[in-house]
Amino acid sequence: MASDYDYFVQQIKTNTGIDLSQYKEAQMLRRLTTLREKRGFKDFKAYSHAINGDAALLDEFLDRMTINVSEFYRNYQRWEVLERRILPDLLKKKKPLKIWSAACSTGEEPYTLAILLDRYAKGTSYTIHATDLDQRVLETAMVGKYNERALKEMPAAIKSAYFNQDGSVFQIKDELKQHIQFKQHNLLADAYDTNYDLIICRNVLIYFTEEAKADIYHKFSNSLAHNSYLFVGSTEQIFNPNVYGLGAVDTFFYQKQKTD
Repeated sequence: MASDYDYFVQQIKTNTGIDLSQYKEAQMLRRLTTLREKRGFKDFKAYSHAINGDAALLDEFLDRMTINVSEFYRNYQRWEVLERRILPDLLKKKKPLKIWSAACSTGEEPYTLAILLDRYAKGTSYTIHATDLDQRVLETAMVGKYNERALKEMPAAIKSAYFNQDGSVFQIKDELKQHIQFKQHNLLADAYDTNYDLIICRNVLIYFTEEAKADIYHKFSNSLAHNSYLFVGSTEQIFNPNVYGLGAVDTFFYQKQKTD
């Protein structure tokens, strides 16, 4: 089984540039074995050949491996910290804010950011780069339509102010979309932009190996402007932030330290 899966990993890297060896193997192998068996392939070699010639199978594989689960204001108390402590400090810079929502899935996170900025810093100039490995979820994000489940953590007043409701579907208002740029990006392989005031990457790195996580944290740190912030997920606390030039400022929030 191991050699069969190793062949699959190599083929996926050759054909897509995605390096599955940097994901925790037990979790990924279990998840993809279920998908492979569901599609009726007896081994990973046959499955890899099928994926290489079938765009629908490739899309399904990408969707399964990237775990596209998101919602607005996920872990609400953490967003309150962002609202009450982090954003006021960022706004002191009195310059256009540059923000990165990494592994943004179907867009709930960057739209939550846009809502916060509209509510508490109206008139502030900002750009949110929202990226994900999966092009299909980015297309969903750009449309900006969500069901009730995705908005379960959102207060009713905010929901009515920033969405147009059509039955059970909620459409994000266009004025928020203009601040967000959606783009495909592979955290493990692609170049990182720089000079960000805030990077948010939540509930994604838990699927990577320790070596891959360390590499990404170094890259995030290099991408932050001095005294800017990294916001991670509720299962991704960094226990040695100083290794990456970061300091803990609150639970799951880290600040880029001065180097001079």
